[in-house]
Amino acid sequence: RIMMTTGFICLMLVTVVGVTTSETQEFEGNDKEKAQEFIYMNRYKRSSDTQDKCTYTFIVPQQRVTGAICVNSKEPEVLLENRVNKQEIQLLNNELLKQKRQIETLQQLVEVDGGIVNEVKLLRKESRNMNSRVTQLYMQLLHEIIRKRDNALELSQLENKILNQTADMLQLANKYKDLEHKYQHLMSIANNQTIIIAQLEEHCQRMPSIKPLPQTPQPPIKVYQPPTYNRINNQISTNEIQSDQNLKVLPPTLPTMPAVTSIPTSTDKPSGPWRDCLQALEDGHDTSSIYLVKPENTNQLMQVWCDQRHDPGGWTVIQRRLDGSVNFFRNWETYKQGFGNIDGEYWLGLENIYWLTNQGNYKLLITMEDWSGRKVFAEYASFRLEPESEYYKLRLGRYNGNAGDSFTWHNGKQFTTLDRDHDVYTGNCAHYQKGGWWYNACAHSNLNGVWYRGGHYRSRYQDGVYWAEFRGGSYSLKKVVMMIRPNPNTFH
Repeated sequence: RIMMTTGFICLMLVTVVGVTTSETQEFEGNDKEKAQEFIYMNRYKRSSDTQDKCTYTFIVPQQRVTGAICVNSKEPEVLLENRVNKQEIQLLNNELLKQKRQIETLQQLVEVDGGIVNEVKLLRKESRNMNSRVTQLYMQLLHEIIRKRDNALELSQLENKILNQTADMLQLANKYKDLEHKYQHLMSIANNQTIIIAQLEEHCQRMPSIKPLPQTPQPPIKVYQPPTYNRINNQISTNEIQSDQNLKVLPPTLPTMPAVTSIPTSTDKPSGPWRDCLQALEDGHDTSSIYLVKPENTNQLMQVWCDQRHDPGGWTVIQRRLDGSVNFFRNWETYKQGFGNIDGEYWLGLENIYWLTNQGNYKLLITMEDWSGRKVFAEYASFRLEPESEYYKLRLGRYNGNAGDSFTWHNGKQFTTLDRDHDVYTGNCAHYQKGGWWYNACAHSNLNGVWYRGGHYRSRYQDGVYWAEFRGGSYSLKKVVMMIRPNPNTFH
């Protein structure tokens, strides 16, 4: 019987354990107390269900649960659901607290933003005030600009008036200079006429009283007119070196010009004007004298000295120095028009030389004589000048002669005077050389310089009439003649 009882107890334990195993729930290791309570509750339930049966009480040692316990009951699920609900409620409470804190934070921010909004309103108000002030200042600026513009217009009008007055003053100054030049021109004419009258009186006193020749009314006499002869057709230049020479074509005017050679003896010879002295020679005028010349391509008439004796003749003299009677230290305008006495010292004029040398191919001959009587020459195969727009630039050909070449160094240079500096020197060569010339930097020749008597001269500057290759720059020559003649064998 004891064995049966023991077997029954074991069977009950196995059954309880099996049922417990099949309906267990898994718990965490730290919920041990709750698992024990769950077991006791099941135990109490079994006892209540078996009140009408035979009961046995077995005292089993309480085991300490160390792992998960599976409980075969549905009531703990309700507890777990309640527990889950509590956790969710707790989470909701936490979330509500969090949102409450956020709402409080937002309220604080709103309060702060309210202050910012007020500040923004104040700033907007100040901005409107500033815009109004800026508008006022802008209007003031516009008024100021308009006022200054009016002042600028008035100032411009005043400047225009000043410029007009300055232009009027310059015109008056130019007119005054023209009047001064005309006055000097008239004074020169008067002086030359006085000299001519004195020479004529002296010549008349020397001549025996003879009966005039019947052929005295010859064509050349028609040239004799008042000193305004050089204004024919309103196109002839007012060259002061020519206007006083009209009387020279009368019967013997100078002791050096015989009466027989001064008056043509035939009326079949043309009386001019000629293109140059060579054409006059070809027309039969073989006497060295004053001739009326009219170059091609111009209506400008000019009186020139034609040297028909120097072989082969037909030379047009453009410059002559022989006694120092004429001052060659002149300004640009005077060198352009010419000056001096045609039968003595004179300069034909840059404009006249330009017209002569540009109507064909011309050569240049320069004859020189020192104070001991030695004579030399320098000849250049071509010679011409550029127009005034290029300041009468010099164009020379190849050199030939026994004087030495002191002119080629000046080739291609522009003409320079005291008031028109066109040389390549830093200063004005005309100031140091005391003349007008085609200066380089400065000169190897200075035939328009100061005429010194005796040859060697003393001067602060090298300003004599010199040819560097002949007697050097410190020797002033006695006589110099520059003359041109057509040269058909040479081309520009």
